[in-house]
Amino acid sequence: MSKNLFRSTSIVSMITLLSRIVGFIRDVIIARLFGAGLVIDVFLIAFKIPNFLRRLFAEGAFSQAFIPILVEYRLRGNRDLKYLIVNTSGTLACILFIITTIGILATPILVIIFAPGFINKEIQINLASELLMLTFPYLFFISLTALSGSILNCFGRFVIPAFTPVLLNLSLIAFTIWLSPKLDQPVIALAWGVLFGGAIQLLFQIPFLISIGQLQMPRWGWNDSGVQKIIKLMLPAIFSVSISQINLLLDTLLASFLTIGSISWLYYSERLVELPLGVIGIALSTVILPCLSTKYATAPKDEFAHTIDWALRCVLVIGTPAAMGLIFLAEPLLLTLFQYGEFSLDDAHKASLSLMAYGVGLLPFILVKILATGYFARQDTKTPVKIGIITMIINMILNIILMLRFAHVGLAMATSLSGFLNSYLLFIGLRISGIYRSNTKWSWFIAKLFVANIGLLVLLLFLTPSNTVWGNWDMYQRFSNLLGIICMTVLMYFGILTLMGIKTKSLFKL
Repeated sequence: MSKNLFRSTSIVSMITLLSRIVGFIRDVIIARLFGAGLVIDVFLIAFKIPNFLRRLFAEGAFSQAFIPILVEYRLRGNRDLKYLIVNTSGTLACILFIITTIGILATPILVIIFAPGFINKEIQINLASELLMLTFPYLFFISLTALSGSILNCFGRFVIPAFTPVLLNLSLIAFTIWLSPKLDQPVIALAWGVLFGGAIQLLFQIPFLISIGQLQMPRWGWNDSGVQKIIKLMLPAIFSVSISQINLLLDTLLASFLTIGSISWLYYSERLVELPLGVIGIALSTVILPCLSTKYATAPKDEFAHTIDWALRCVLVIGTPAAMGLIFLAEPLLLTLFQYGEFSLDDAHKASLSLMAYGVGLLPFILVKILATGYFARQDTKTPVKIGIITMIINMILNIILMLRFAHVGLAMATSLSGFLNSYLLFIGLRISGIYRSNTKWSWFIAKLFVANIGLLVLLLFLTPSNTVWGNWDMYQRFSNLLGIICMTVLMYFGILTLMGIKTKSLFKL
């Protein structure tokens, strides 16, 4: 089991990394053509609305509620599992169709709700409404894709769901390059790319559902006991699992009141944070949720706690240097990846400030993904809701206070600080309830990590030239120097860990 879990996590991490790399290529192309201004701000609002709902309902609350029940029904037998999938997929599809129809009809209202700063700005409102009519159906397709992915994950087919997001990025790249030059308003091509990308992701997974014999004809099953159990778990999970997403959405909402470009600066910095968050946090939580659900139902409590302990070790070893890199290489990263064409030096600098603020919160963002799984695997969604309410209130207060002083950077700072609070409260909850008892000597472990990260920081400061020098380099010089710095610091970091007795091979052994 330990080898399979590590192998599955490694595969999902690599596929997720591939998806993020393709996503960066997408963002580089978009940044070159559109820069960071009014048009791209409006598109990001139109894309963020269905994307937020997707993360809230589909990949967030629905997946966390559905997978534990799916595991439970699979242990009962294939007949019960078949009826659960039939009723769940039919009910979800009907609800999504209604929500999508309402969303398309109410696009101007949704734009005002999610970007109140656009009120009295007719150009932004009209363009955002036009784009949202195309992007909103993405919610329907991607939510059903999340259902299919949950089924595949439950059967140990982690690669296909992890690879699926690559198709959205490829769709956006294709429509940006091919369609945007042919339109009077080029940004509309991005909206068509989102719509097509959502549909192709769902179609891509269907053959793999057939291969495991789980493609069922959907039917309305609201009154089914399994569906009701999922809904009961899902309603509180809608809030608890998506705290970080809600906080990021609040950033965008408040940024609509700030200088034009603020939404874009936050977006590009957020995209860089999502790379390690996806590779480490989402990959780990995706793999350990079915594992934890099974262990909770069939194994002793010690094995459940041991799995969480293993995940926390992995997060700290990989997540800590990743956070350091984002903070201290913020502007070089943005200059290297995005500062071409319409994306100016000033845009890169402004985005780097919010990236540093988000980078401070990277580790707690990842920890939330892991710690929350410890609750959802036990079908406990109420506790994370209570914690989420506290976190949400604190974040809203910090948003207002810090935005007034630090503009868009203050919004990123507030999100990171609320992430610390969220992860701390989730951790304490697991400890107090007796669910998590550590068998790792954490004091020595953290001390060794501290020394390794100090060494990494010293090397970063020594190797990294000034931002002015970096800005004067061409693309080849930027990428070659960035790659060299990353490789050297990674080698030093893991070298120090090895000298101090933390061997990577034994570390990741569950």
